[in-house]
Amino acid sequence: MSQEPITIYDRIGGYPTISRIVEAFYPRVQRDPLLAPIFPDDIRPVMEKQRLFLTQFFGGPPLYTRKYGPPRMRARHLPFPITPQRAEAWLRCMAKALDEVGIEGKVREEMWGRLYITAGHMVNQPGEDQDPSSQ
Repeated sequence: MSQEPITIYDRIGGYPTISRIVEAFYPRVQRDPLLAPIFPDDIRPVMEKQRLFLTQFFGGPPLYTRKYGPPRMRARHLPFPITPQRAEAWLRCMAKALDEVGIEGKVREEMWGRLYITAGHMVNQPGEDQDPSSQ
């Protein structure tokens, strides 16, 4: 009898841990000078979407898809100017949130790899120190 692999979602403690990550992450986003301007003042709806997305992204139930349809994250983020610097700021905020929640070891490395790739994929504008024609 083979056992299904345990997901990242399961290994970090499921939805309660996802909620803690989101709660640790968004206050940092709101204080970040690069990120705050592209987020709404009322951050609660964004936080709820992020909870649903991260649950699904890390192998939990497909809560985001059930409520909003396929994630198509790059398309959903196109209206927002995401530069490499903003992607890096997002990753810094997420790293601090993971620290605060106590995510470490192999599971953190796996999470980080997925988050890092996704942050890079969201970039849709050249950085402030980049020539747009080189993109």
